[in-house]
Amino acid sequence: MHEEMPQVRPEGIAGFQLWVNLPAKLKMTRPRYQDIRSDTIPEIKKADGARIRVITGRVDRISGPVTDIAADPTYLDVFVPARASFIHPIERGHTAFAYVFEGEVRFGSRDRADDPPISAPTLVVLGDGDAVQVTTGETPVRFLLVSGKPLHEPIARYGPFVMNTQEEIRQTLLELSQGTFVTTP
Repeated sequence: MHEEMPQVRPEGIAGFQLWVNLPAKLKMTRPRYQDIRSDTIPEIKKADGARIRVITGRVDRISGPVTDIAADPTYLDVFVPARASFIHPIERGHTAFAYVFEGEVRFGSRDRADDPPISAPTLVVLGDGDAVQVTTGETPVRFLLVSGKPLHEPIARYGPFVMNTQEEIRQTLLELSQGTFVTTP
């Protein structure tokens, strides 16, 4: 269960939450929340105009401020200018996705230029490989690039709960209704 709420300013807020499933052995550990201010996220500027904000993981020996997550994720906020390309390594075997939230982009090599571009907002689940490659046309793009170690465990979910079996979900709901579910002060 979580109860943290960001402070909403008159001009509004924009952001993303990344929820990471825990391995079975860590499911009932004390919850942890990391509130990361935008000004603490390092940004790498490439010569071609691409910018990479490193939220967690490492890029070019720069580490993001979010740490100690079981899935060993990489979570990047990437901007690629118009008429440019961007390649980023992904550890083989890791699950990866991109969430395009501004502009449009093509995923894959330049020889696939006949494929239609992907426009915001779109989630793209990436296949296994060593890298992700994107190419922009007349429009720049901004997307989240997320990857992490798969758990190889079953998933059962209901509302805010993610467990490994439906029985664990039922037990959690029972504990919640009886007031015995683990909570933090």
